[in-house]
Amino acid sequence: MIFKYINWNADPEIFNVFGISIRYYGLLFVSGLILCIYILGWIYKRESIPAENLEKLSIYSMIGILVGARLGHCLFYEPSYYLSHPLEMILPITFPPDGGIKFTGYQGMASHGGVLGLLIALYIYSRKTKHEMIDTIDLIAVVSGLSFGFIRLGNFMNSEIIGIPTTLPWGVIFERVDNIPRHPAQLYETISYFIIFTIMMLLYKNMRVRLKNGFLFGLAAVLFFTARLLIEFLKENQVGFEDKMALNMGQLLSLPFIAVGIGFIFYGLMKTRKSLNANIQ
Repeated sequence: MIFKYINWNADPEIFNVFGISIRYYGLLFVSGLILCIYILGWIYKRESIPAENLEKLSIYSMIGILVGARLGHCLFYEPSYYLSHPLEMILPITFPPDGGIKFTGYQGMASHGGVLGLLIALYIYSRKTKHEMIDTIDLIAVVSGLSFGFIRLGNFMNSEIIGIPTTLPWGVIFERVDNIPRHPAQLYETISYFIIFTIMMLLYKNMRVRLKNGFLFGLAAVLFFTARLLIEFLKENQVGFEDKMALNMGQLLSLPFIAVGIGFIFYGLMKTRKSLNANIQ
């Protein structure tokens, strides 16, 4: 049987202006965040939350996600290198062996770090606005699948985080990497995250009264990180030390989020049920 694979050789760079590179990854990353903020605007109106709170949420969240994702990659995956090159951790540059400075953009972002950074940002936001954090994380959970999906599309445009070899007809040959057909793991994640976003939106619109107090956050955490855990089996390891591990770093980091998510699901159901029963009485 003859398979016809997909050849992929997209240039990650859209254009370059005076040495500053504009890339698909950055464009998709920012586009996903903006789209999430737009939908949150509708949610905030529906929840009768002041518009100025959304402005603060947007600023804190963007900073938290960017800083957390960048530090997460540096410290989880390449700590020895970046602790020896701390400026490259916080600035979009590198220092080549032959001297000088090269603008690289932020190449290397970890979704687990981004989530941790976001949670810290939401804690600060909640302290500033008096909007309860448990309610805030529920609302963020509804839209976050869009952001995650756009990020994985950016990885696909970069021909990075590639899958293991496959003989399936939809295998992709990432020509910038090698000539081997591979699972398009980035697209698997993108599709999974967009499906999860759709599920979360439907639950929010139709069952919001019963799904509060951290339930939506817990469900999203379980769905996102279970998908990540499973799809990682179809990915090449990102760093060499993972080759000797039964579960790679992405999978190990997913397990605590799944456990915490399960806890929030049960907590949210129990607390909301008590609240509804109290109102009936």
